[in-house]
Amino acid sequence: METLTVAQRANVLIEALPYIQKYNNKIIVVKYGGNAMLSDELKKAVMGDIVLLSLIGIKVVLVHGGGPEISDLLGKIGKKSEFIDGLRVTDKETAEVVQMVLAGKISKGLVGLIGNIGGKAIGLSGMDGHMIKAKKLDDVHGFVGEITSINTQPILDVLEKGYIPVISSIGCDDEDNVYNINADTAAANIAGCLKAESLISMTDIAGLPGQRRSFLSYSRCKCLRGSAADS
Repeated sequence: METLTVAQRANVLIEALPYIQKYNNKIIVVKYGGNAMLSDELKKAVMGDIVLLSLIGIKVVLVHGGGPEISDLLGKIGKKSEFIDGLRVTDKETAEVVQMVLAGKISKGLVGLIGNIGGKAIGLSGMDGHMIKAKKLDDVHGFVGEITSINTQPILDVLEKGYIPVISSIGCDDEDNVYNINADTAAANIAGCLKAESLISMTDIAGLPGQRRSFLSYSRCKCLRGSAADS
């Protein structure tokens, strides 16, 4: 890997300074999931960037999914993954596997990795403090949840102590049901309720649909409605 010269490092810092000043002490939400989680090298690079953002004074909230790992574990126990309209059909047993993988293996793994590279993180799930309340999306998808409310206090408490919240995208209701929540939907709702400065979605697709079959890698919220309508 090519090493930057001192002059090049200085130029990088000079160019980054306005952004560091703009986002200092502001909240950004990062959604991390899908195939971006499969490579250990990529995972370490992403967590390194998140730690760097935290160290320069940006309050990072990490929201993760883990679809491929859920499918892998379901396969190992002989359960077939079924998707309808891009959402995993989730019966009671699958919901338990989702909770195990997201709030257990993946969350603890990311928290440990962040700690190993110099950051501080605490794992949370949408069930902690009833952070993500949900109800059934419909009868077809089973325990796939539609978010009804977000309690931001657990997230703000963790941020206040200087830690990076690592949030698993599962929800709950008042009857002890666990819901599989789409990580993009969870991240967007959390970002909105936190009044975050930015929402960054790490994905392996080209971007948001734009005009003339193009894709957008960046957009302001007020532009999204028009872009979606025109695509």
